Amino acid sequence: MPLLLLTRPEPASRRFAAAVAHLGLPVVISPVLCIRPVAHDAARLAAARGLVFTSVNAVPAAGAGRGRPAICVGPATAEAARAAGFAVTEGPGDAARMMPLLRGLDAGWLHPHGAHVAKELPVPGMVVYDQLPMPLTPEAQAVLAGTAPVILPLFSPRSARLLAGQAGGARAPLWLVPISAAARAAWQNPADRAVIAPAPDAEGMICALERLLGAEQSM
Repeated sequence: MPLLLLTRPEPASRRFAAAVAHLGLPVVISPVLCIRPVAHDAARLAAARGLVFTSVNAVPAAGAGRGRPAICVGPATAEAARAAGFAVTEGPGDAARMMPLLRGLDAGWLHPHGAHVAKELPVPGMVVYDQLPMPLTPEAQAVLAGTAPVILPLFSPRSARLLAGQAGGARAPLWLVPISAAARAAWQNPADRAVIAPAPDAEGMICALERLLGAEQSM
């Protein structure tokens, strides 16, 4: 049976594992990125009229929402922002498709984000956390050295590059599920199979994973 190796930060990996539990795959979680808060202008963030969140990791830095408006990239981020007290507008799941929601925002809006961003937004930004590389766990290294196929969801070009750098000597067949063509291109190593998500969000990733498994069962 294929194994699912999840390499996002642990909370996000656990959410995705729960979303695909119906597939019955063994899951190994080994983040290749660690989220660390960084010093930032908290007073400016607290005074912002509205906030744009493209990651759930930025929400804790924003403090209490106090009913302020927040435009959130997708459902997980929206849920965290609502819990913090923001009046949320939920986006379609990725930064590119949320751009229409950002038209006409005034200078009172801010975009708190990580040190590495996949897409620049037309909103003043502020770095509030960093995404630091992490080594694969011994358990993850063991499954890559095994013989069972390992399914690798690739949620960003950066995480794809970091994972590729650690999985270069993998013995196991590697089945990729990239969130986008850019994430697929960032994977420079050989791969036995790959199905790119039809939409760059969690639902698209689940759909691609199901397609990958469906193709396996039809062989």
